[in-house]
Amino acid sequence: MNLPPDSRTSPLLTAIGRSWWVLMLYGVVAVVFGLIAITRPLSAATALAWAIGVMALVEGLISLFALFGRSGVPRGWLLVYALASLVFGALAVLNPLATASVLILLLAAWLIVAGIYRIVFAVRVRKEIQGEWLLILSGVLAIVLGAMMVANPMAGIAVTTLWIGIGSLLYGVLQIVVAWRIRRLR
Repeated sequence: MNLPPDSRTSPLLTAIGRSWWVLMLYGVVAVVFGLIAITRPLSAATALAWAIGVMALVEGLISLFALFGRSGVPRGWLLVYALASLVFGALAVLNPLATASVLILLLAAWLIVAGIYRIVFAVRVRKEIQGEWLLILSGVLAIVLGAMMVANPMAGIAVTTLWIGIGSLLYGVLQIVVAWRIRRLR
């Protein structure tokens, strides 16, 4: 990050340079999570489902409290949302692996529907476009992936968590690199 000498004295750059450690912390946490997700995918999926459950519980409680004030949302909808959040949150906290399995099954269903849609779309526009076979192939692959997740949800959880772990690891490394570069702006 080569900056002109006069821009190094900018108050904004100085403030950013002083907070380099925040980006470093984000990066380190992301790398640690990524390594856990790669080495222990089912444990990481369980932890993610549990964390989502806690967030849903908190949001449900906040929504319940909002019923007593002005929220701009009809009270009936707010109550439905609060109860749905509380029920989902409780289920996710009490049985996070089952929650992750259900989420994987929803992903699998979406993949199967998306695959069928791609195939139908490709057949309908085959005279208008070239390479429609690629769209058909992507549809078939989506259906196969969805069927594999339905057949073995735990493997689907593991593979999905592995991809999340790889993404988290890459994100963390990039954050650390940026933090080191910004640190020079102090």
